[in-house]
Amino acid sequence: MKPTREEQETIICFDEACDTASVFTYNRRLQLKLETLAVKHPKQIIHARDSPDGARTYLVPKRCISIRAPYSEERREADRQRALKAQIRPPNREFRS
Repeated sequence: MKPTREEQETIICFDEACDTASVFTYNRRLQLKLETLAVKHPKQIIHARDSPDGARTYLVPKRCISIRAPYSEERREADRQRALKAQIRPPNREFRS
């Protein structure tokens, strides 16, 4: 039985004794990013297991886990204008002016 959207969690677990974090996720975009990193850095990012319901677990160095402050609207608009000027298009999206 497929989990509901509310049950499709991303769980990041680590303790202070170990240098590795476990990332359990249903999020397809995060799975693709982690898989790309696992191929590029196979000794550091490890695809640990797949769940039959679509979740995946990866082991990553704890130093790869970070929390950042959100972009301010001013910074977002400045980045948008810079991208428009350089004609940079977002991946897999239509160009918006």
